Amino acid sequence: MKSKDSFDTRKLVLLALLSAIVVLLQYLGAFVRVGQFQFALVLVPIVVGASLCGVLAGGWLGAVFGAAVLLNGDAAPFLQINAAAAVAVVLVKGICAGLASGAAYKLLEGKKRFLAVLAAAVVSPIVNTGIFIIGCYAFFLPTLREWGDAWAESVGRAPGNVTAYIFIGLVGINFVLEFIINIALSNAIVRIIEAGRDILSNKR
Repeated sequence: MKSKDSFDTRKLVLLALLSAIVVLLQYLGAFVRVGQFQFALVLVPIVVGASLCGVLAGGWLGAVFGAAVLLNGDAAPFLQINAAAAVAVVLVKGICAGLASGAAYKLLEGKKRFLAVLAAAVVSPIVNTGIFIIGCYAFFLPTLREWGDAWAESVGRAPGNVTAYIFIGLVGINFVLEFIINIALSNAIVRIIEAGRDILSNKR
């Protein structure tokens, strides 16, 4: 029982540390922007937490990520349009990205750890961005049409194509960068997970 309590305590400490890292990276990420919004540096610790501590831990870290997005002002344009919808979309996309990352890792962990990490790293930005896009169509389309026309004019495109704006102007570059960063860091994530498992199991 003592060993299990010790393991659970170490797990909680690790989760608290990763939560702090998520918040820190989200605020630091405010200085790294491509287009209107920053890309999510925090997806890496979410993948690590989901892999080390389980699916629900991934969901928790995703919720922390969503809360940090709401508090650091990155969601302010959407909060001004529809505050309730903005809060829901930001929290749901973060939570689901963490849950999906943890589920992907758990599904493939028994086969090969690198493959499991790669799947978790790939799934996280896809779910995060995918739910954001769905939320844009569901709650913010009239305003996005106006933003899209202004964007089209600024880049020399024909106005009236809100889909092009959402996929290219709003999330395109951000998603590609998040995707590349997660894949590029997959080897490092594997090493972090191995070290974390040693700590959690009290190996020296």
